[in-house]
Amino acid sequence: MIAVTLAEIAAAIGGELVSGAPEQVVDGSVQTDSRLVGPGSVFFALLGEETDGHRFVPAAAEAGAALVVTERVVDLPEGSATAQVVVGDGYAALAALAHEVVARVRASTADRVDADGRPAPLRVVGITGSNGKTSTKNMLRTILATQGETVAPQGSFNNHVGAPISMLGITHDTRFLVVEMGASGKGHIAKLVSIAEPDVGVVLKVGLAHAGEFGGIEATQRAKSEMVTDLPATATALLNVDDDRVASMRGLTAAHVVGFGTSETADYRITGIETDRSGTRFTLTAPPVSGGDSRPAGTEQVDVRLAILGEHHAMNASAALTVAHLWGVPLADGAAALASMTRAERWRMELLQGGPEGVTVINDAYNASPDSTAAALRTLAQVVRPGERSVAVLGEMAELGEFSTEEHDRIGRLVVRLGIGQLVVVGRGAMAIHQAATLEGSWDGESVFIEDVDDAVHSLQEMVRPGDVVLVKSSKSAELRFLGDRLGGVPE
Repeated sequence: MIAVTLAEIAAAIGGELVSGAPEQVVDGSVQTDSRLVGPGSVFFALLGEETDGHRFVPAAAEAGAALVVTERVVDLPEGSATAQVVVGDGYAALAALAHEVVARVRASTADRVDADGRPAPLRVVGITGSNGKTSTKNMLRTILATQGETVAPQGSFNNHVGAPISMLGITHDTRFLVVEMGASGKGHIAKLVSIAEPDVGVVLKVGLAHAGEFGGIEATQRAKSEMVTDLPATATALLNVDDDRVASMRGLTAAHVVGFGTSETADYRITGIETDRSGTRFTLTAPPVSGGDSRPAGTEQVDVRLAILGEHHAMNASAALTVAHLWGVPLADGAAALASMTRAERWRMELLQGGPEGVTVINDAYNASPDSTAAALRTLAQVVRPGERSVAVLGEMAELGEFSTEEHDRIGRLVVRLGIGQLVVVGRGAMAIHQAATLEGSWDGESVFIEDVDDAVHSLQEMVRPGDVVLVKSSKSAELRFLGDRLGGVPE
């Protein structure tokens, strides 16, 4: 975190400094997990569903925390030099501190220029969507890091705690802040937007991910639209125009709207998508420019080569390339940066070939929604070569609520229609996939149900044969990502 005095922190978060010198400067990391606290850190003691962060305040102090933020006065270890600020709501205080830090860095960099004399203030992008947020964030970080200091969350650090923690990692030297914005209900994205105030707000997809929490696709659409509804006219709303629900958000924002996708109406248009075992290829064409904004006049186009499986990653990569291009990064430079990526993220369409000889495993079992599972299955069908067998190992798609049975049923039928050679369904929560596939295909052994993950590992080790391409796909809670690792030969 940037250097801020205790008095300034207390004022920013509406708290009372109950111990510590007001003029003391704090510039360490901000943590909500006491195990991550080090000398100089700020520890927020948050009330969670399963534990109370106040229990760990003494441990944070002993680890060297410069400041603890609490909702009540907590006794610190005798002789501790740790300061304490008491607030009414720890989560609101964390958000307020993040907003203050981002605002300060914006102000300090407003007149900054790069080596060529071009304006280089802090730029902030927010990314949301039912699918693809983390992959797009990682791609954009890879591109922007070639241009200057870039801060983006690790993993899926995208909720009301993770996103502010990520924002608090910026410094006065940061050029770009990439914020992944997830939500499980109304108002969550709006709150994150109010904290970060993005220069560009990206909406990738409206699907049934977390539909059980949102209450349906219409409620999901309203929640995702919070990314753009409060953007000012000076900002840009980047919308996937291939998704009608996203494209309709054009009328909900005062921001300048830019569209990307395969549609002819897209400003940044994707064409020629191809995918195979080596990765994904496509062409991205930017809208023509007249010159005068540091870019040459004419139309800019680039052939993109990703070492990442799945045609759906063409959309994620195009969103990343477009944001960077809007900020002056040539498409060719962005594409060259993306070519260096070997995977989008751990357990996301990750290609593994260290298991049984001649067997390829695609481990995509960190998250699963109906849309992402369908996309992964289509990729499996596309990358199998003549003479090879496709094997889909599928687990539960969580958080679908009342839509769960219907959507798992739909996936089972899709497996048959895509001609997948073998289906292995793991876990009772995914039983409807097995039942639907059996009914749809009248199969005789091509669909197998296994209730236990360990049993599934042993069965698959006996079942797979050279030439098999095995997709492992489920929500994180089903824990099939570890099955995929074991099958793919990843050391434990």
